[in-house]
Amino acid sequence: MTTLRVDRRLRLLSCLVAALTSVAGCHSTPPDFYSGYVEADYVRLASPLGGTLAHLFVQRGQQVAAGAPAFALEQESEQAARRQAQAQLQRAHSALANLQKGRRPDELAVIDAQLAQGEAALKLSQAELARQTRLQASNFVAPARVDEARAALAKDGARVRELQAQKRVAKLGARSDEIGAAADEVKAAEAELAQADWRLAQKAVKLPLAAQVDDVLYREGEMVQAGAPVLTLLAPEHVRARFFVPQAQLGALAIGQDVTLSCDGCKAPIAAKISFIARDAEYTSPLIYSKENRATLVFMVEARSATEAARQLHPGQPLEVRLAGAPAPRP
Repeated sequence: MTTLRVDRRLRLLSCLVAALTSVAGCHSTPPDFYSGYVEADYVRLASPLGGTLAHLFVQRGQQVAAGAPAFALEQESEQAARRQAQAQLQRAHSALANLQKGRRPDELAVIDAQLAQGEAALKLSQAELARQTRLQASNFVAPARVDEARAALAKDGARVRELQAQKRVAKLGARSDEIGAAADEVKAAEAELAQADWRLAQKAVKLPLAAQVDDVLYREGEMVQAGAPVLTLLAPEHVRARFFVPQAQLGALAIGQDVTLSCDGCKAPIAAKISFIARDAEYTSPLIYSKENRATLVFMVEARSATEAARQLHPGQPLEVRLAGAPAPRP
């Protein structure tokens, strides 16, 4: 009876030692896979301007193409501002063109007529001076008459030169400073029109990339604040796998390393590459690091797959991540 009890105790002790040995072996051997899940970065589509949501062109769950219309806010104010800016630009162009060209043909005709009168008066003054000079030489008139004729000639000559100068000025545009100021007004009007066009374009938002509409946050007729997201988009290139690795196996990982992702319902493992390894541990013990405490440290690692393969993954979905060369999961 005593011998039987001793044998039972020996067998129980041997089983306990074997169990402890297997546990210790599990801690020293890297696991076949790391548990993780699917994470994603969402694109929140908004307008920098506020307004009433006038048109919504997509719905939740829809696959959309890049460049397609997403939504449009009311645009009456922006359209009126654009028409005003366009009218100001046309007025600035007209003012500049008016300064760059001379006077109208009728105004030039008036100057030509005045010039013709001045030239006729000048010829008469020249003839009168010659006549008075001959008469004074024969002592028929006093020298004062000659002086008067000479003064009249000088006056008529000055008048002709004045009209000739007016004609040259009339054919020219405005002064360079005035033309430069008018050109600056044109540039300012062009900038105002460009700003009006930009504000108008911001009220009609297009999809920046091909994605799936994850959620619609506003409905037509609701007031949207400036910068408030109207849609959230999920693009396959923004989907990634996230898993956690114990610090003992961290040194075996590197950026660009191949891994495979397995999930429930996936037809085949999905190839991916490690794209990020966290520098800081997700869990840090407050005690001084010992061999026991180091075992509690895990580091976050992320991996990305090709765009087409990422379409099979859904945010929050559990994953099994295996390093390249690790045995495939059992069916």
